Amino acid sequence: MSEYDEPLDVIEPADFDAFFAEQAPGRPRASLTLYGREYVLPDSLPLLFTLQMERVQSSSDPADVRRMLSTLFGEGALDTWAEAGMTDRQLAIVLIYSAANVRRPGSVSMQRAAELHDEQEAAKEGKGTANRAQRRATSKKKRAATARSGARS
Repeated sequence: MSEYDEPLDVIEPADFDAFFAEQAPGRPRASLTLYGREYVLPDSLPLLFTLQMERVQSSSDPADVRRMLSTLFGEGALDTWAEAGMTDRQLAIVLIYSAANVRRPGSVSMQRAAELHDEQEAAKEGKGTANRAQRRATSKKKRAATARSGARS
């Protein structure tokens, strides 16, 4: 029998509400203005945002994006932004900026968020081209080696 199997006297339950309230960081929070409205970012990324971000990666349901954005920007943010004409690039830049500045306010400028987005997009586009080029080079090497050895394929 282990020490965990023995009955214990009832002890006072752990109060995580009080503990987390004491642990709350007292640092400044970043804010941003978008389509005439100011949004104050939370002092840390909400778990729901992180979970929804994973879900959005494999979903095409706008409701998933709405839920994710509401944790940072409040209800209706996606619809407000879409009605104002926001593009998918602009949304991605806002998300990059926001995620970075929740963690460390002032760490990423809007310009840097745009650069990071464009670098990510270029990397995505470049991967297919580089892989195709690598496959062609490998294929040529194999054909050349086969021709030199006289072996048939």
